[in-house]
Amino acid sequence: MCIESFLRYIRYEKNYSSHTVLSYRNDLLQFEAYYVECKTEKFSPESVDLDLVRDWVVCLVEKGVSPRSVSRKVSTLRSFFKFLVKKGIISVTPIRNIQLPKMRKSLPAFLKEEEMDLLLDGIDFGNDFRGVRDRLIINMFYSTGIRLGELIGLKDADVDISMSVMKVTGKRNKQRIIPFGEELRIQIEQYRNTRDGNVGGECEFFFIKEDCKPLYPELVYRIVTRYLNMVSTLTKKSPHVLRHTFASAMLNNGAELNSVKELLGHESLASTEVYTHITFEELKQSYKQAHPRAEKKGGRYEN
Repeated sequence: MCIESFLRYIRYEKNYSSHTVLSYRNDLLQFEAYYVECKTEKFSPESVDLDLVRDWVVCLVEKGVSPRSVSRKVSTLRSFFKFLVKKGIISVTPIRNIQLPKMRKSLPAFLKEEEMDLLLDGIDFGNDFRGVRDRLIINMFYSTGIRLGELIGLKDADVDISMSVMKVTGKRNKQRIIPFGEELRIQIEQYRNTRDGNVGGECEFFFIKEDCKPLYPELVYRIVTRYLNMVSTLTKKSPHVLRHTFASAMLNNGAELNSVKELLGHESLASTEVYTHITFEELKQSYKQAHPRAEKKGGRYEN
C-alpha cells in the first residue's frame, strides 16, 4: 500500500514520466522481495534498518549489477523513505551513510563541428517531404538542444517564425522559450510549405508523418542514426548525442554556462557543467595537436 501511494505521488503530484514511475516501481518491488526473503514476513517499511539496506546493496553488487544501477536503486529507496517520513508513516529514514560502489564517469558523446557541417551542408536529404522534414529534425536537435520528447511533443502553434522562437514543454511540464537563428527559420518555413502542400489539412503537431499523425521515438531514432552513420564513427548515435553536441558547440564558442543551462532546460547547473569537461578535453587535444613541444618527452627545459 505504501509503495503504491508513493508511486501515485510521484506520478500525479511530482509529474514524473510513466517510464520513470515504472523504474521506481521495479526497484521498490525488488527491495520488497529482498526484505520478505530475509525476514520471512510481510513487507513493513517501519522495520527497515540501515543494515538491511547495506546488505541489499552488497547483494546487488555480488550479482553483478552495475554501479550506476545500484546507485539508482538506492536513490529510489531514498525518495521512498523521505516520502514516508513526510507522511508521518516513519519517523526517520534508514537511508543514510550508504557506501555506494564507485562509478566511472564517462563524458557525453558528441559530434565535432566539422562533422555537423558535413552532415547539414554536404549530405543530400532530398527535396521531398521526408527529406525536408528529416533535415530539419537533425538541425533542430543541433541548433536548439531540444530533447527527443520535446521535439515529438512540439505543437505547430509553438513555433513562431516571426519572432524566431519556439515554446518547448520539458520535463514535469515545465515550459521554456528557445530562440533560433536565420538558417533554422528558413528551414522551418520550407518544411511547413512542403508539409502543408503534401500532407494537407491542419495538423496539431509540428513534426508529423505522411498520415498527419505525430512522430514516435523509434522513428526519430532511426532518422538520426541513419544520418549520423554517414559522418560519424561514434558508437552511440542518438538524438541525445545531438543535444550534447549543441551544448558543446555553445560552450566552445563562448556561451555562458548559465545561458546554456536555461536553453537546455536543466534544473541544476551541475547537470550543465559536465559539458565543460567536454570542451576542456577538446582544448587539450587541440593543444597536443598544435603545439610543437606538446608531445616531446625528456630533454632539457629551461625556465
